[in-house]
Amino acid sequence: MRKVVTGDQVAQIYNRDPLAFPVWRAPVYRTPGWIIALAQLCRLVFWVVRLVFRHPVVSLVLAVLGFVWSETGWLGVLLLAVWTVVVLAAWRVLWPVGFARWVAAPARNAWRAWWYRRRWASVMTISGLAPWYQGQIILPVLGKVSSTRYVDRVQVRLVSGQSAAEVALRVENLAHGFGAMLCRVRTARSGAVVLEFVRRDALAQVVPAAPIVAHPDLWALEVGRREDGLPWLVRLHGTHVLVAGATGSGKASLLWGLVRAIFPLMQDGLVRVLAADPKLMELAFGRIIFDTYGEYAATPVAVADMLERAVADMQARAARFAGYQRDHTPSAADPFTVVLVDEVAFLTAYQPDRKMRERIMNALATLTTQGRAVGYCVVAALQDPRKDVLAIRNLFPDRIAMRLDEPEQTDMVLGDSARDRGAACELISTDPATGAGVAFIRLESDPDPVRVRAGWVSDHDIRGLAAQCTTETMPLELEGVPV
Repeated sequence: MRKVVTGDQVAQIYNRDPLAFPVWRAPVYRTPGWIIALAQLCRLVFWVVRLVFRHPVVSLVLAVLGFVWSETGWLGVLLLAVWTVVVLAAWRVLWPVGFARWVAAPARNAWRAWWYRRRWASVMTISGLAPWYQGQIILPVLGKVSSTRYVDRVQVRLVSGQSAAEVALRVENLAHGFGAMLCRVRTARSGAVVLEFVRRDALAQVVPAAPIVAHPDLWALEVGRREDGLPWLVRLHGTHVLVAGATGSGKASLLWGLVRAIFPLMQDGLVRVLAADPKLMELAFGRIIFDTYGEYAATPVAVADMLERAVADMQARAARFAGYQRDHTPSAADPFTVVLVDEVAFLTAYQPDRKMRERIMNALATLTTQGRAVGYCVVAALQDPRKDVLAIRNLFPDRIAMRLDEPEQTDMVLGDSARDRGAACELISTDPATGAGVAFIRLESDPDPVRVRAGWVSDHDIRGLAAQCTTETMPLELEGVPV
């Protein structure tokens, strides 16, 4: 029995051959009009609900405007708009932090996201990041966009088989395509990257010295500004910091910025600073600060003695902590100690006395290998970052590279491939107005270098700190060893 096929159909396609096998067309079903209307209505409701959930603020504003217009007409809408502008202006003036967080930042993020979404397909295709696969173009997926006044961070999910290195080769194309000054590729989770677009240079002008806060945080000391306009925070507790930069690059401002940031803790007796100043120029300008709240040494003999006393105090503290605590909390009995060494290369490489050089190197090596857990931090500054100048360079987890003379020196300070990730320290301007204090930092917890600028600490600022030091204030002692 032949199977019955329902629907409109043509029994046989016209063929002049009488012996040809009949060819049947597929049946054509006529969908009722009410089903089509219901499907389109469901699709419209789904689209509206998705639009409301994806853009709740815009949807709420449109709903309020529609309600006001239906109740009061255009005059009510105009008065509501004027009242909203007045409220936002007052919010901006009286509570700028809250306005920036809840109004300015979301609006900027939405605007920049629309900007990238509009140009995404064309830029990805022309720059060669949209591969051709099975007859169609596959685009990297545009993710969340976070924006500041200076920098946009765009999350991108790569096409299967792509790598971050391929994207790094197209950063100039991406920067020009999206109208940015430059573009950097930041690491993210597997299969994704973060594109950092710099629209404006937040470090083009001299950054003033950061204000002194009453209760500083040793894990986040403000010393300048980052490229995205946010404060530059430096951690001292639980780490060591290496600062490298050519002459005139601004190392002194960074060192004094750290002293200025921890000065309230020095006054409270929770922090002391052991300053080694072989140049007799930078740190000597505020020597009374170190004589009051720590110790100052300039000659190689005095520096070696000071560092060896610090090692003895550190080891005695470690013996007391052993079996009782693993972390250090600053206190008057056990203050956090910062060993501040300016021009460490003179002490470790250029010192003609070999025995003196070995004493200083051994003391610094002991402090950098054993001092983190018991509240000791070494901050060393130098001009030449070569390994034969400072053999213990790798013992500094956090590193800061200011203007350097050679491109290879960037990787010496910040680690391999740092220059490929955008840390072009040799391109920092030699003009003090635009380049002094500018640096790239690479933290132990983050392999991506970040461009920053240290705040300029003037002679007047240093004199202000020194004026608060009195001879009546006794300096702290190194646990049984008088300063």
